[in-house]
Amino acid sequence: MGDQLTVGIAQIAPAWLNRDATLAKMVDYTLQAADADCRLVAFGEALLPGYPIWIDWTDGARFDSPIQKRIHAHYVDQAIQIEAGHLRLLQQVAADRQIALYVGTVERAADRGGHSLYCSLVYIDERGEIQSVHRKLMPTYQERMTWSTGDGNGLRTHRLGAFTVGGLNCWENWMPLPRAALYALGEDLHIAVWPGDAHNTAETTRFLAREGRSYVMAASGLLRIGDMPADTPHLDIITADMHTELANGLLCNGGSAIAGPDGEWIVEPVTGVEKLIVATLDHQRVRAERQNFDAAGHYARPDVTKLMVDRRRQSTIDVVD
Repeated sequence: MGDQLTVGIAQIAPAWLNRDATLAKMVDYTLQAADADCRLVAFGEALLPGYPIWIDWTDGARFDSPIQKRIHAHYVDQAIQIEAGHLRLLQQVAADRQIALYVGTVERAADRGGHSLYCSLVYIDERGEIQSVHRKLMPTYQERMTWSTGDGNGLRTHRLGAFTVGGLNCWENWMPLPRAALYALGEDLHIAVWPGDAHNTAETTRFLAREGRSYVMAASGLLRIGDMPADTPHLDIITADMHTELANGLLCNGGSAIAGPDGEWIVEPVTGVEKLIVATLDHQRVRAERQNFDAAGHYARPDVTKLMVDRRRQSTIDVVD
């Protein structure tokens, strides 16, 4: 393959809080990406089974609310458990078509009791094997009502052709030290996943590319009122104000984009449509831009500043038999 790598971003909406239906849609877009000769396809943050948008619209901070408890329980039911094989179908497609995936998930973590949720970015390689599960280090603002804080176990990079790929969830991309960790691990293709807002990707994608002298793929989702299944608990309460406040019914508008290692657009932010975005990247451009700046290489001063990363998976128990 040399220096060339064809990649895709699947900017799609979930069948909101419906794991199986969303998974089927992701499989379809993975097959489309493989048909377009992509060796990597990325999906938005928490796409499987969906972003917890109800918190913004239902007085989500009300303590001990029966409404919040019921919606949260449904969210837990629809979250993924890797140990239960919920990603096995995507893994099989990845292996069959020899395509790698970055998948934004809501993970019901068995190693943390099985009932707490984590915003987890999962990397599945071209053999269909899960190589990393990065649990979001710090959920943002209202997300803390439903997601738990993660750890450093998933701060890893992976070789893919001439490239070294890594990824972060949403506002983690604003955190200098996690970015620095991935730079130090050789990253030159960064996957920034978002729930779907162009105001985020337009502001950060080009800067991240310029700072890292890397390609940056901003993978976002969409969400429309019509993507919410009728059997969603308390759907009438969740959507009551949406119908009057959102003229177009659009909750998340996408904004997926790709920037080159000089910080210039390869694909400007795409909004309002479900679409497979495809581009071919050239690693030679990374090497050219690193000539005058390399954050972890010749422009680093590890004798002055150095980063420590703890990649142990957090646990509340150590068992000695």
